[in-house]
Amino acid sequence: MFSYLTKRLLLMIPLIFGITLITFTVIHLAPGNPVEVQTEMSLKVTAQAKENLKKLYGLDKPLHVQYLNWIARFVKLDFGKSFVDGRKVLDKIAERIPITLTINILSMLIIFVIAIPIGILSATKQYSLFDKLSTVFVFIGFSTPAFWLALLLMILFGVNMGILPISGIQSIDVSEMGPFDRLLDWIRHLILPVGISAFGGIAGLSRYSRSSMLEVIRQDYIKTARAKGLKESKVIFRHAFRNALMPIVTILGLSVPGLIGGGVIFETIFAIPGMGQLFYASTMARDYPTIMGILVIGAILTLFGNLIADISYALVDPRVRAGK
Repeated sequence: MFSYLTKRLLLMIPLIFGITLITFTVIHLAPGNPVEVQTEMSLKVTAQAKENLKKLYGLDKPLHVQYLNWIARFVKLDFGKSFVDGRKVLDKIAERIPITLTINILSMLIIFVIAIPIGILSATKQYSLFDKLSTVFVFIGFSTPAFWLALLLMILFGVNMGILPISGIQSIDVSEMGPFDRLLDWIRHLILPVGISAFGGIAGLSRYSRSSMLEVIRQDYIKTARAKGLKESKVIFRHAFRNALMPIVTILGLSVPGLIGGGVIFETIFAIPGMGQLFYASTMARDYPTIMGILVIGAILTLFGNLIADISYALVDPRVRAGK
């Protein structure tokens, strides 16, 4: 296992550099650049002023030189300074991470706690009323646009009923509240974004769980376990569920990058100052250093998510540990 992990970690190094090269090239080839975005609304900006801005940002150099300069900073864990406000990219990311992590971890917990039992119950009671109702729920979850649902719930609970806030993560008068009221206010602000974020995920994961569980419970060893007279609960949870976890573990590993990337749609709609909103604003402003910082962190998390999934396979399935 140790040699396997070492090889995977070493393989990540060229992969990360390859990802950064492709990402850097693509964002610089996209239409528009920071200088055009910053000066398009001012008719008095001269050509010389635009050239000065390009030199300030280092955009006057060839693309490969810009990339080498960026790599030189990256190996020192320095993503440079934002073109928008001159702040360090790492500082901007660091102040946005906590709220994005909170929303996405809560959302993932809700998804796994609700979706996996639904999938197991649907598989063990195939074609029952519960299975049919859960199938309808899945179709609704897949077909409902998240932004449309968010707007509807904002109008219902925020505007018409007035029981939930529709923007931000805290009220204006939060400084005047006590500790318990602050916590309650924070929870009220998170109900809509976390709930809407989890809605589609519950639909998808419950279907994955159902399909995986159906495949497992049809295997011969499950029939043998039942023939031995084992309790149905022991057959399902001790023998079937563990083997049905493999696709779920894969999804969990691929969900890791989302913890940082956040939901651009949710954070923009609900005016939440998280990573998703920062990424959207940086993209619109062509803030190359900030875009690169967020994308590289997401790429690293993707690679580590795959590694976590592989390790989880070994923990879940003894055959993987044995190399079979």
